Amino acid sequence: MIPFEQALDTVIAATSDPEHERIPLAQSPGRILATDIFSDIDMPPFNKSAVDGFACRMADISVETGHAPSLRIIETIPAGKTPIHPIGPGQCARIMTGAMVPEGADTVIMVEDTEELPDGEIRFIRDKTAHNICYKGEDIRIGDQVLSRGSLISTPAIAVLASVGAVRPVVFRQPAVAILSTGDELVEPSNSPGPAMIRNSNSSQLIAQARQMNLKAEDLGISRDSKEELAKKIEEGLNTSEVLILSGGVSMGDFDHVPAIMEQLGVTILFKSIAIQPGRPTVFGRKGAHFVFGLPGNPVSSFVIFEILVKPFLYQLQGHHFVPSILRMPMGQTIQRKKSSRKSILPVWIQNGEVFPVDYHGSAHIHSYITAHGMIAIEIGVSEIKKGELLDVRLL
Repeated sequence: MIPFEQALDTVIAATSDPEHERIPLAQSPGRILATDIFSDIDMPPFNKSAVDGFACRMADISVETGHAPSLRIIETIPAGKTPIHPIGPGQCARIMTGAMVPEGADTVIMVEDTEELPDGEIRFIRDKTAHNICYKGEDIRIGDQVLSRGSLISTPAIAVLASVGAVRPVVFRQPAVAILSTGDELVEPSNSPGPAMIRNSNSSQLIAQARQMNLKAEDLGISRDSKEELAKKIEEGLNTSEVLILSGGVSMGDFDHVPAIMEQLGVTILFKSIAIQPGRPTVFGRKGAHFVFGLPGNPVSSFVIFEILVKPFLYQLQGHHFVPSILRMPMGQTIQRKKSSRKSILPVWIQNGEVFPVDYHGSAHIHSYITAHGMIAIEIGVSEIKKGELLDVRLL
């Protein structure tokens, strides 16, 4: 067995810079930027009003008498219209949120801070006001870098790309992924399992995990535990995908043929056992530019290993360094384990700022993750986590 950290370093080191392509902005959510993005405009591009109100001069409303003079309205400025008249002494312009502030004005007073007088005049009725102006370039200047190469294009990033006119961003190409489940005991989810049989949940689960990364994954179905069928299916996966993810057939049983068949097909195995629970019999290999993960058949094992090992690899293969969302929080109760020779991953839920273990019966108990907010890791050699001890919670 190798430590998990070594396994993660191994899969990340196996990647190289992918090819890139230019795509429409509408197709870019969830993709990885292949270039830095720079702004072609100032943002805001002009001084704009932050409120609905009246653009005026601060000098005209800052009086020690407490009774501001009236201001004459000379123009109405909706958003999208260029002001016509500059603001002079004793003047103001009715202005809408987001509209360009006219020349001469240095303040926008809110509608609710004024009273309207006859003959098109208003008066400021408060003691003081903010300027209520978003100034040209206060957020971004022309030429500023707004997004970095290797960034995941999130929803806010879409807005940034649109605001700087990057309507066809250059992104890294996505890898083709294939999913294969193995085992004589498996039937498809649409079928009723007979005696000693179970439904194949791993393929659906792994495909869903890939789709959450915005990746398409081909379902290669189920392979029986025959060397001939396994070899045929694995070869098909190698030929049609860059990343083949198998589940089952990787342990030490009489019918666990996957590692040997991978080697027969020319796959160089880089590791085949990790000091982690669940997920010890995890295999990783490559054949040229093609990669194979052999995950354990129990659904919790395949779920967890995908999240902590396969997902960072798939992102790195697209030029993105994945960093999981982590909360450092205190344990709400003491937990113990009998064996500490492997790193242990446990599902947890969060309540009132504390972390509690989910009722968990082992690597077949995928239902335990339905209510889990995240996972914690208990490191090798640690047999007890005390109540109040701070741990990193990896959010799901």
